[in-house]
Amino acid sequence: MSAYKDIPEVSFDDPGRHGMTQRCTWISVMVNVFLTAVQVIVGILAHSQGLIADGLHSLSDLVCDFLVLFAAHHSKDPADESHPYGHARVETAASFALGAILAVTGAGIIWGAGVKLQNLDDLPPVASLALWTAILALAAKEGLFRYMLRVGERLRSPMMIANAWHARSDAASSLVVAVGIVGNLMGFNFADSVAAIIVGFMIVRMGVVFSWEAIQELIDTGLSTEEVASIRQVIIDTPGVSSLHELRTRRMAHRSLVDAHVCVDPRISVSEGHRIAETTRKRVLESHPSVSDVLVHVDVEDDLDHDSSTQAMLDRHELMSHLAPVLAGLPEPQRVVLHYLNGRVEAEVYLPHEALADIATLSRAENEFARRLAEHPLLTALSINYRQRIVPAAGD
Repeated sequence: MSAYKDIPEVSFDDPGRHGMTQRCTWISVMVNVFLTAVQVIVGILAHSQGLIADGLHSLSDLVCDFLVLFAAHHSKDPADESHPYGHARVETAASFALGAILAVTGAGIIWGAGVKLQNLDDLPPVASLALWTAILALAAKEGLFRYMLRVGERLRSPMMIANAWHARSDAASSLVVAVGIVGNLMGFNFADSVAAIIVGFMIVRMGVVFSWEAIQELIDTGLSTEEVASIRQVIIDTPGVSSLHELRTRRMAHRSLVDAHVCVDPRISVSEGHRIAETTRKRVLESHPSVSDVLVHVDVEDDLDHDSSTQAMLDRHELMSHLAPVLAGLPEPQRVVLHYLNGRVEAEVYLPHEALADIATLSRAENEFARRLAEHPLLTALSINYRQRIVPAAGD
C-alpha cells in the first residue's frame, strides 16, 4: 500500500516514467556530491571520524545513484529475442549491487572505527564545526528521502524505493554522528568512534536487506499471500471458470507475472474456452495494476490428477481407426468431436442429413453399438447426431 494515497500512480507504460526516474536520481546525485565533499573535508579538519564515516556513506549513495541511472536506462528497453520478458530485472540486479556496496562500506567503517578505539589517548578533540555539518547533512538527507520515496511510490519501483530508504539510512546515520560529536565535545573521547561503528552497522543491515530482497526476486519468489488470494478470487469469479487448480506468481522488478490453470466445461468449443481464458486474463490485469501479464491454461479437468492417463491417450488419427469398427454400418460421418475425460474418450459423431431416412435401421443397430462400445478399452460413450442444413428465409 502506497504511503502517499493522494498521489496518483504512474502507469508502467507512461512515456514520462523514465524521465521522472532520471530527474529524481540526478537531484540525489547533486546532493550527495555536495555532502560527500563537505563531510569528508570538514571531518578531516575537525578530526571527526564519525563525520568522515558519514561522508563515505554519502559517497556510497553517489555510486548507488549511478547504478540506478544505469539500471533505469536499460530496464526500459523493450522485449527482444534474447529477453522475451523485457529488461525489467536489470533493476533487480542493480538493487542487489546497491545492497552489496552498502554492506562492504559499512564493514569498512566498523573496522576503521574499531582500530581508532584502541588508541583513544592519541585522538585529537573534535571541533564544533563537525556538529553543524552533521546537522546540515541530517536535514538534507531527510528531505531527499521524502522526495525520492514520493517518486518511488508513484512509479511503484522497488529500486527507487530502495534508493530512497538508503537516503533515510544516511539521515539516521547523520543523527547518530551528531549525537557522537556532542558526546565528544562534552569530554567523552570514545563517543565519535562509537557513533562511527553504529553508522557502520546501520549501513551493513540496510545492504543485507536490499540484497536479500533482490535475491528473493531473482529466484522467482511468489507474491504475498494476500495478493495471491486476491488474484485467485478474481479468477474463480470469472464466468465460465468452474475451478482453479494451479496458480503461480513471480515478481520482475516493479511488475508481476501470473500463470493459472483453470477448468471449464469439457464440452464447450475451443473458441469458447479461449474466450473464457481471455476474459480471465483481462479481469486480473484490470483488478491488479502491478500484474503485467497473465498466462491462462484451459483444462477440462484437474490435470494434476489425470496427467499420467492423459499422456497415455492415443491421438486423433489412432482413435479414429479404433472408432471405425464401432461405427460399422453407418454412413461416413461429417464430423467427429472427441472428449478426453477421466482417462477415457467420449465421441460425438455427426452424420449427414440423408442418414435420417434410415432412422429405423439406426434404432435397431443401437444395441449393437452399445455392445461394441462396452468392449472397447478406450471409448466410454458415443453420441450420434444428424446434421440438418438450415436455409435462410427469403429476404434475409
